[in-house]
Amino acid sequence: RVELAAQVAQASDFIASKAEGLDAEVSQGGTNVSGGQRQRLAIARALATEARAYLFDDSFSALDYKTDAALRQELHTRLGGKTVVIVAQRISTILHADKIVVLDDGRIVGQGTHGELMESCEEYREIAMSQLSAEELNGGDAA
Repeated sequence: RVELAAQVAQASDFIASKAEGLDAEVSQGGTNVSGGQRQRLAIARALATEARAYLFDDSFSALDYKTDAALRQELHTRLGGKTVVIVAQRISTILHADKIVVLDDGRIVGQGTHGELMESCEEYREIAMSQLSAEELNGGDAA
């Protein structure tokens, strides 16, 4: 279960690069790993449980776009029957979500898919246009 969680969280490679592998110690506060590695370890720790639902609160912010995309694909593939809630500021992280809820100052200002929100929600459209390329705006993934 731990190895599978590490694979899904895109942590297997850097874990394998450590001499102790899965037995390697992580210092208090994770100061001996990078921010992205720390986030991937936290995600793997959550995924190692048998939860019915997972909440990732800005858990992908320190990940590069390639790792973020690979992790989201693995979550989609391996957690298909589970509820996954992702809180994110990066549009590419939630681009293919079944439902996106847009908050502005704590108020819901839009709900729907990426395509629906591009048409109906000015706040979402402004953020998306500032973060994504034309290809990504039309549903392509960040490279």
